[in-house]
Parts: sequence; structure tokens; C-alpha cells
Amino acid sequence: MDDIWELCNDDGFVYKRRKRQRQEPSSANGSNPEAEAQQRREQKKKILMSLREQYGREIQQWEGLFATLQQLKENSSQAEASLPLPTSSNELSALPLIREEEGICRPLSMDELLLQVAEAQESILQDLLNFCDVAEASCKAQEEHLKQSFIDLPIWATPRSLMASFSEFEDGEDDCNNSYNA
Repeated sequence: MDDIWELCNDDGFVYKRRKRQRQEPSSANGSNPEAEAQQRREQKKKILMSLREQYGREIQQWEGLFATLQQLKENSSQAEASLPLPTSSNELSALPLIREEEGICRPLSMDELLLQVAEAQESILQDLLNFCDVAEASCKAQEEHLKQSFIDLPIWATPRSLMASFSEFEDGEDDCNNSYNA
């Protein structure tokens, strides 16, 4: 078969590629045009279903991240609301009370209040770390997916096929330049 090359300009990136042979719908193999159309519709349907599943998974990940963030906000607002700091001696008498096992209530000391604040902060930090881990895992998965799409390119198949495609490119370059200059 005679190799025919064409120049392609893709937003300023100019390259050569072999011209594709167009096949007529009523080709020599005698296939039914309706069957071909049905096959194309089925292929489009499969592609759209896979995209739908992929987007559904991404939406679920984002909803999970959003729920975690909302929970962090709620935990931090509850911790702030439940632990007011006394500023005067009158407020010291109105400190929250702890019910002991004997049924006697006593005011919380400053150390106990600070301990509660530290526990709340620790809980918030732990939730934030979990949120960061989920975000990092999502980013790594996306990065791996992008890497894999580049690794799966046919150019990486074998070094010999790469060299053969380069030699074909150089051989066709003279033909293409002659047809381009004409």
C-alpha cells in the first residue's frame, strides 16, 4: 500500500501522520448498515455508562469529603460553645458543674476546663488529619490514573517498534515535504 502522509496543525503543534483510509458504510464485506449503526450505539452506550460510573465514584468521594468537613465544623463549634472561658469572679461561680457518683455537684476547676479544651482540640486535629489523609489518597489515585494513561500509550510498547516508527517518519518526511512544497 502506498503510504500517504498528511500535515496536521493542532493549535500550533504541527506534525505528520499517515492519511487514514475511509471505509464506506456499504463496504465489500457486505455488512448491514443498520447493524453497524446499532453497534456504534452500543459502543457509545458502554462508553457513557463507564463515564457515568467514574463520575458517580468521584461524586461519592467529594460527598464523603464534604461530610467530613461538615462534621469538623460541627465538632469545633460545639467545643467552642460548650466551653466558655470565665473572665470575672462572678463568672467563676457560674462554672459548669460535674456530677460526681455520690450525687454531689461541684464546680469544674480551671485544669479540668483546660483538659476538656485540649481533648476537644485533639479530636478536631485527629478529624482534620483523617480529612487530609482522604484528600491525599484521592490525589494519589488521580495521579496514578494520569500516569497510567501515559504509560499505556502504544509508543512504549517496545524499543524496536519505536525505532521503526521513527524511521518510517523520516522516510515519509521527504515525500511530505515534496507534496507540501508543490
